[in-house]
Amino acid sequence: MTETLVVKLGGSVITDKSEPETVDREALAAAAAALAGTDARLVVVHGGGSFGHHHADEHGVTTERGTRDAAGALAVHEAMTRLSREVVDALQSAGVPALPVRPLSAGSRDADGDLSLPTEQVRRLLGEGFAPVLHGDVVAHEGEGVTVVSGDELVVEAAPAVDADRVGLCSTVPGVLDGDGDVVERVSAVEDVPALGDSDATDVTGGMAGKVQSLLGLSAPAQIFGPDALSDFLAGEAPGTTVDGR
Repeated sequence: MTETLVVKLGGSVITDKSEPETVDREALAAAAAALAGTDARLVVVHGGGSFGHHHADEHGVTTERGTRDAAGALAVHEAMTRLSREVVDALQSAGVPALPVRPLSAGSRDADGDLSLPTEQVRRLLGEGFAPVLHGDVVAHEGEGVTVVSGDELVVEAAPAVDADRVGLCSTVPGVLDGDGDVVERVSAVEDVPALGDSDATDVTGGMAGKVQSLLGLSAPAQIFGPDALSDFLAGEAPGTTVDGR
């Protein structure tokens, strides 16, 4: 039976987060080639990297703090649209039947910050043989205007919606690291790794700690690994760190 995989390409993998709106084309092409080599059904999510994070930081928007400045919200969304086009183009060039899904047009948060993201379009695209591509974005947030929705949140929404067998998060690090810089083989709770911290580069979505926390409630195992291990994950291996709160 064909596997269903949700794969996130971290923004720091496919862009240079220290330079605004800079795509790492070599890394993106390598990731696209790896994804094209699997027979699995794919849902792809990508982060904002130097596109979304740069503009969100400039306008003071995070996953919790919003803005009612339409121009600022549009700047974040359009930056992510530009990056999404780069990702979709790279995937299609490699042979992946990728099509974009824009969270701003569907997602929202209530006053408590809980995310609602209709996923029928994702399931339908997947069922028709496409690879839906979601990206970090801004979404309407009751009482806050718009706030950021992170790629990690989208992974958590998409994985159960498509009954994902496995979830993979491709990051610039080889997994979750302990205080000595060694990869932690398995994480069942954030408290398992006291050294968890935020990214050094501009990141408005919670860094590694937020990433792990968002994965612990999934009903499918998740792996966090570096770019060199993407092909291993797609082949059914469990590289990097297994995050499984079940």
